[in-house]
Amino acid sequence: MTDPTTERPAGTGDHARERLSAVRHEVAKAVVGQDAAVSGLLVALLCGGHVLMEGVPGVAKTLLVRSLAAALSVDTRRVQFTPDLMPGDITGSMVIDSHRGELSFREGPLFTNLLLADEINRTPPKTQSALLEAMEEGQVSVDGVSRPLPRPFLVAATQNPIEYEGTYPLPEAQLDRFLLKVVLPVPGRDDELAVVRRHAAGFDPRDLGAAGVTAVAGADDIHDGQVAVGGVQVSDEVAGYVVDIARATRQSPSLSLGVSPRGATALLRSSRAWAWLNGRDFVTPDDVKSVAHATLVHRLGLRPEAELEGVDVGQVLASALGSVPVPR
Repeated sequence: MTDPTTERPAGTGDHARERLSAVRHEVAKAVVGQDAAVSGLLVALLCGGHVLMEGVPGVAKTLLVRSLAAALSVDTRRVQFTPDLMPGDITGSMVIDSHRGELSFREGPLFTNLLLADEINRTPPKTQSALLEAMEEGQVSVDGVSRPLPRPFLVAATQNPIEYEGTYPLPEAQLDRFLLKVVLPVPGRDDELAVVRRHAAGFDPRDLGAAGVTAVAGADDIHDGQVAVGGVQVSDEVAGYVVDIARATRQSPSLSLGVSPRGATALLRSSRAWAWLNGRDFVTPDDVKSVAHATLVHRLGLRPEAELEGVDVGQVLASALGSVPVPR
């Protein structure tokens, strides 16, 4: 197969879209179903954002990110978040150079293009917060010096549902740094049967090369896609629709925390990327609705009384969406 980093027509958005769309096919060689999660990861890459993936153990959260990394010609690292993980373990730290007898900076695993933050809610808040600057600013500060991270930079974090023992809920400030939250469901019978059949045929999730997963896109394709997404047109009517959705969440009696202006701009960014991936150079209200749940649901906070009544935050968001007139 041709190296995806060579022989690429410079500056062609259509070429980048073709390459990035091919990533879906490569990931599907290792992961059955979970199309929404794959789409979310591609949208985040195009927006320069980050993705939080939630699901019970065993639904292929880690395998999905590893498969994405294998389909992209970019640097990738994995951090297993544990209760004893320290901030310096991920950002890097100053160490003594034994040869020169002076301090030097040793880069942590954050210095990569694609970081798999596995089980991020199993580490204490102090270490979770070490990711905030990296996710928002694309840099880390150690010993008073700011160091830029490589581009592109994507944090793909996995977490178990918060009711599981040994988890630390992510604070609102950190949740807001994730462009999307994608919930990976337990697969239906047909998909689960396909998984079992693959394993019966010898599939080894630790050997993605044997499964035929190869790199079909690279950093240049991601950059070209980001540039093309920046040119996707947004009409005043669609921009107003985005703002009205955010304001509707703030007026919901079931919510103590609605969507902030940052959340509204995140919804706009996601909608543009979704429109571009689907071959359009303009955003439609349907694009907004397609990404609204994944972009907004983790930015909402239920009132205590609503939680006691068993209200689901996804249902509240759906109600808010339904209350906003769709522009024609």
